[in-house]
Amino acid sequence: MHPMLRLVCTALLCSWTAQAVQAAPVTDARLANADNEPGQWLSVGRNRDEQRFSPLTRINTDNVSQLGLAWHADFDTNRGQEASPLMIDGVLYVTTAWSKVYAFDAVSGKALWQYDPKVPGGTGIKGCCDVVNRGVAAWGGRIYVGSYDGRLIALDAKTGKVVWQVVTVDQTKPYTSTGAPRIANGKVIIGNGGSEIGVRGYVSAYDAKDGTLLWRFYTVPGDPSKPYENEQLRKAAATWNGDLYWKLGGGTVWDGIAYDARTNLVYFGTANGTPWVAEARSPGGGDNLFLNSIIAVNADTGAYVWHYQTTPAETWDFDATSPVMLADLDLPAGRRHVLMQESKNGFFYVLDAASGQLLSADKYTTVTWASHVDMATGRPVEIAEARFGKTGKPAIVQPGGQGAHSWHPYSFSPRTGLVYMPVVETSTAFAPDPNYVARPGSANTAMGRTSPTIYNDLHSDAPRTSRAYLVAWDPVARRELWRSENRGTIASGVLSTAGGLVFQGAQKGEFAAFRDSDGMKLWSADPQTGVVAAPISYEIKGVQYIAQLAGYGSRDYYTGNRSRLLVYKLGGKHTLPPTGELPPARTFNPPPAFGDEALLARGADTYQVHCVMCHETQFGNRGLFPDLRVSPMINSADSFRTIVMDGVLEARGMVSFRDRITPADAEAVRAYLVRRAIDGKAAQAAVTAPVAAPAQRTAAPR
Repeated sequence: MHPMLRLVCTALLCSWTAQAVQAAPVTDARLANADNEPGQWLSVGRNRDEQRFSPLTRINTDNVSQLGLAWHADFDTNRGQEASPLMIDGVLYVTTAWSKVYAFDAVSGKALWQYDPKVPGGTGIKGCCDVVNRGVAAWGGRIYVGSYDGRLIALDAKTGKVVWQVVTVDQTKPYTSTGAPRIANGKVIIGNGGSEIGVRGYVSAYDAKDGTLLWRFYTVPGDPSKPYENEQLRKAAATWNGDLYWKLGGGTVWDGIAYDARTNLVYFGTANGTPWVAEARSPGGGDNLFLNSIIAVNADTGAYVWHYQTTPAETWDFDATSPVMLADLDLPAGRRHVLMQESKNGFFYVLDAASGQLLSADKYTTVTWASHVDMATGRPVEIAEARFGKTGKPAIVQPGGQGAHSWHPYSFSPRTGLVYMPVVETSTAFAPDPNYVARPGSANTAMGRTSPTIYNDLHSDAPRTSRAYLVAWDPVARRELWRSENRGTIASGVLSTAGGLVFQGAQKGEFAAFRDSDGMKLWSADPQTGVVAAPISYEIKGVQYIAQLAGYGSRDYYTGNRSRLLVYKLGGKHTLPPTGELPPARTFNPPPAFGDEALLARGADTYQVHCVMCHETQFGNRGLFPDLRVSPMINSADSFRTIVMDGVLEARGMVSFRDRITPADAEAVRAYLVRRAIDGKAAQAAVTAPVAAPAQRTAAPR
């Protein structure tokens, strides 16, 4: 077995035998009064406001340089790690990829129990962006987790044994579940994913005691030949055209849920439509409600209360599923209880939490698809050239499909009044696909291929690779105060503390602490792997800890990824095992080119439909999936076929595509990849070629 796929047994972690956990049950009262227990971390955002701010001060700007590792635990998966742990009465609960759940003694790191929902490897193909999980919820002596294959599972917090489980989705369709559940008045609130592949989005509430479904709110209207579930969906249907909206759907709620006891509302954001391009999805126009919206429903009944659509008729993959947080702000017009979102589309929104009234909408990064938001209507004022589906011409748009921000948690500090945000500067070259045909079960973007030289052709100076930063944003003054240096290509999750610190990892392999007033880096550690999840802080017997889940790709897929939980304290002396010398990164080593232009075009089209969501960097590939241009599999038709058609790697998530493409299609894809690898090798050689020394002049005789 590959060492990265094996659970590493450390001195602190040497047995997975279930042991008694003494944590007290989490109740509605404890959740409502989380600020009275500053040393705990009872829910994924610490309190119901989802601010991810710790009131603890023992670790502060004066002593953070003394921070050291207290203990760590390595996990048995080399896939992406995106969860924030909970810490309840001395026990850390954390999830890893494939929806596995672990409980540790929060002081010593001793393993207490583990739970594996045994998600079938073949379900990995149903998601756009890896088999990740972003955390658990706790209530009534139970731990709740959504498994990747769409189950909601209640575990006994003391033993990790299953109390009940229910299936929350139609498992014959490409639904996934990756987000952390939330608790609202004894209900477990959970959504799902799958918008790109073609499912109808909704959010559900289950009885936390027994798993009974209590209510469900659909985010897009269904089959018009059947009764609408509520009046709002009947009205929403008038904002759609065609039939793809009820055949494929979209608008999933895959992250960004919050419950507010003051308003008794559940808030959630919705994703893109299927396909991405509005003109293909809804010919004839329409805003396409409730795609790309922030929605508020009654927590007890699921009844609609208000919505705000961030991007009407969205066409660039600008999901509104980023985390939402609540706060009380002293705005120029007076103190308001607000909901805030750092949206994927490049705007920072502040809404009245009770009514949904838009209070402000400001660019926090470069935005080229809209000039501003009209505060009278709440609608963005679009740049016409950006709507490539309408013009029929390619366009380079900022932010790109990755978004200026995605699911990565951000933090609001009541101490400073600032929001500390992960921000990405990125762009994408978009073009429509005039031959788009809906393909249930496959990626439906309706995007065509663009020229490799499009940035030069359009004379664009937009960033061609992503650049990530930590940004301090003032939501009252509506401006950026400071930003960090470039921190890789993905902007990782954030924690702020009353000790004047902001903690953030980096995908390039770092965990660091910054001063909250000016962004100066005061401390950093090497986790030996990429970090994208948000950390937490807790305190036990007068000792403050920082806990961080790490693991999100290394240099590339072939050099592996370490997945681990890291726990720090002042004076910590624990050390990570030596890494050894990394194997060399893969380089281009393609076989000779083959195939005529027709075969290459066929391969490119097949690749665009079935492969890009995982294997291209602007979509799911973050070093977690192989760059197929450097894969040794493209050197052999037989090897390529065993993976793509025979499914020999299904247990690892790479299923057979036999029911989607033909063997001839697979060979066309290989020809296309070989041609791209040859081009990549030539480009790499041109960049690394030594510069010739200038010719020596010989002096003419005098």
